[in-house]
Amino acid sequence: MIQVRPIENDTDLKTAFAIRQRVFVEEQAVDPEIEYDEYEKVSHHFLANVDGLPAGTARWRKTGNGIKMERFAVLQEFRGTGVGTALMLHLLRDIGAPEGRVIYLHAQNQVIPFYEKHNFQVSGGEFEEANILHHKMVYIP
Repeated sequence: MIQVRPIENDTDLKTAFAIRQRVFVEEQAVDPEIEYDEYEKVSHHFLANVDGLPAGTARWRKTGNGIKMERFAVLQEFRGTGVGTALMLHLLRDIGAPEGRVIYLHAQNQVIPFYEKHNFQVSGGEFEEANILHHKMVYIP
């Protein structure tokens, strides 16, 4: 069973950081100085568990451009099991009505189809972030 909940303590935040370490730093060779940023304290972090085991994480935050969803990371052994979808739906519920703000994210090119299934559309051209090709995507409810 997949359970998603907001992170409310340092232990869970460390678990989320460990997931991001495995996915982004180890698998994708993202520089840790880029991965962990000044927005950690102002973001709303979430942790997904499968049968009690940590499986994924994501966060959202307010920016000058709207609401940005980011740092979606699912451990390799849990990919394709619905963890990403559970995180996405939970974050969208948590954000709620964004008071006229756009909801957006920067999607790695290989996961654009996942975000398209959740009503995100590519907006603009390709760009590089952390040495990985991305596209901005905007949520269309």
